[in-house]
Amino acid sequence: MIRVGIVGAAGYAGGELMRLLMGHEGAVLTKLVSRTHAGKSVSEVYPGFYRYDLPDFQEASVSELADICDAVFLASPAGAAWPWIKELTSLNPEIKIIDIGSDLRLKDASLYEEWYGYTHGAPELLSEAEYGLTELHSAKIQDARLVANPGCYPTATILALAPLIHFGLVRADSLIVNALSGVSGAGRTPGQGYHFPECNENARAYGLLRHRHIPEIEQELAAISKAGGYDGTVSLSFTPHLVPLNRGILVTGWADLASGVNVDIESLRETYEGFYEGKTFIRILPPDQIPQTKAVLGSNYCDISVRVDGRTKRVLVMSAIDNLVKGAAGQAIQNMNLMFGEPEDRGLKSAPIWP
Repeated sequence: MIRVGIVGAAGYAGGELMRLLMGHEGAVLTKLVSRTHAGKSVSEVYPGFYRYDLPDFQEASVSELADICDAVFLASPAGAAWPWIKELTSLNPEIKIIDIGSDLRLKDASLYEEWYGYTHGAPELLSEAEYGLTELHSAKIQDARLVANPGCYPTATILALAPLIHFGLVRADSLIVNALSGVSGAGRTPGQGYHFPECNENARAYGLLRHRHIPEIEQELAAISKAGGYDGTVSLSFTPHLVPLNRGILVTGWADLASGVNVDIESLRETYEGFYEGKTFIRILPPDQIPQTKAVLGSNYCDISVRVDGRTKRVLVMSAIDNLVKGAAGQAIQNMNLMFGEPEDRGLKSAPIWP
């Protein structure tokens, strides 16, 4: 059994990790850390877990985590995880860590100050950590000690665009993405903008021109471009929107066809199906369907649909995920499974919830 600890277990991502791991036959929850709710039972914070056999929330103890856990998930705010990672790996070099936050995602440490507003105190960790988008990096993740779990917006965006960039079908400097997110993407900490009267019956853009996930998406798409034999030049215009949903992300992306490229919807679908062949959680939808958040609710699936606009010579690609599952906890468990030699889909086979 994989002995699992969760730091930030009382947040939405932490709660989803608990829910999914309780159905994972190869893992056991041994330590649940929450500074805010230390001493409380899980069901006092999450009533749905009443009568489930779970440890109580406790204060942080890095030494105990290092001693009794094989894997630790860190669901911490930006800038809070790297000290944990540094100390945990020092105390137990064999421990495996999946950071659900942002502290391992960017390879260039200087970008943290520019985009997140803090100085990264352990840049040596960035070169070791593998980027945990399992559909693209499974071989490297299998041998990793540290994994950077992708952000929810980057997961949906990169998976949607990756085949187009890899095969040079579009101009990688022409990418425009609009993304919609449910309110749970903001986390469980209360804020005025996420108060029910503020967000219900409302839709608004935010993070205009400078959303912190832009460098993460560009970094990974540039790597995909280079892997396909292209120069890695990527330019993304990205606009996120908050919509009155509990869960879900819907991405709509546009890109200009590359010079000399002539494709139709069938050849594009074949390209996507070939690129993601054997990837359990990627569903390339038929031409008469388009992604919708309801169709992936509670599941680890990413639904993708692609079209070509012959009039404007642009490709339209859409994707949908549950931001708390494929965009956070589910993908983190995919990574854990690979790191411990488990089947990638173990604990993640639940179908979407409808309606």
